[in-house]
Formats: sequence, structure tokens, C-alpha cells
Amino acid sequence: MSRIGKRPVTVPSGVTATVEGQTVKMKGPKGQLQFVVHDDVEVKFENGTVNVAPRVKTNRAQAMYGTARAQIANLVAGVTKGFEKKLEITGVGYRAALQGKNLQLALGYSHDVVYAIPEGIAITVPKPTEIVVNGSDSQRVGQVAAEIRSYRPPEPYKGKGVKYADEFIFRKEGKKK
Repeated sequence: MSRIGKRPVTVPSGVTATVEGQTVKMKGPKGQLQFVVHDDVEVKFENGTVNVAPRVKTNRAQAMYGTARAQIANLVAGVTKGFEKKLEITGVGYRAALQGKNLQLALGYSHDVVYAIPEGIAITVPKPTEIVVNGSDSQRVGQVAAEIRSYRPPEPYKGKGVKYADEFIFRKEGKKK
């Protein structure tokens, strides 16, 4: 039995929530998001809170209603505060720069990597070795950060590459004579 799923999601002032069948829509100062809830989960919007409950007593329904509640809470957080991922670049000559709607990365290849910034995502480069990805959808922010990291993941010997700011790179010892 999910303990997270039992808690209602409160909708703050300034955010409008609508439930149409299995679709939950949130609109706030940071944009508009929607989520389609699984058929085994029942969704109700009453008195400024969104409640979820399983329709049937199956293991799948028990698992899905906790997940649905977490997704709806992410919608509320996304349209009010937004989400942010920070990336750090380590390595001699490795740097990032914004050029219009593109992020240009110099990552030790013979050419610069050009990443087209998707719609709904804002990328800033406060320092040449730091990238900040912002957006209202947590999945898209994480996906964009993962795609940027995948161009040169950190290696374990010197730690060169693109890593998340809160990521720890387990370092290996090199060859010994």
C-alpha cells in the first residue's frame, strides 16, 4: 500500500488545476503542463486539492497510484517554481558557450559539439565551465541535462568530461611501474 499516494496534492493560489477524465492539467506562472493518469487510478479535484486512489485492488493499481500522485506533485512544482539541473565541465580546453538558440561545447573533439536547445527549456552559461538547465517539466529538464552529459561523460582517471554538479566521480588509480 502506497503511503505517498494517500496524501493529497494541494494546489497553491495562482495555479489553476483541471481534471478531465484521466488527464490532469495545471496552469501557473511558469507555464502549462498536463499528465495522463493510468486507467487503474481514480483522480478527483476537490476543495483546492487533487486526490488519487486505486480503482481496483491489484498490485499494478497500488503501484500506479503512488506514481500518479508524485507526477501530479511535480506538475504543481513545475508550474510554480520550475526545475533546474547544473552541469560542470572539467578538462583542459573544455568549455561551453551560448550562440543564439544553440549551446556550443568544446569537449576535446576535433570539432565543436552544437546542441540545439529544445522549446520550453532555458539554458544559461554563467561560467565557461558551468551549464544551468531550467524548465517547468522535470522529465524534459533531466533529459536535456542527460543528453548534454552524454557527449563526454566523466572518465574515472582524471575526471575529465561533463558531470552533474552533485555527482561524485569515483576515481581510479592509474598504472604503476
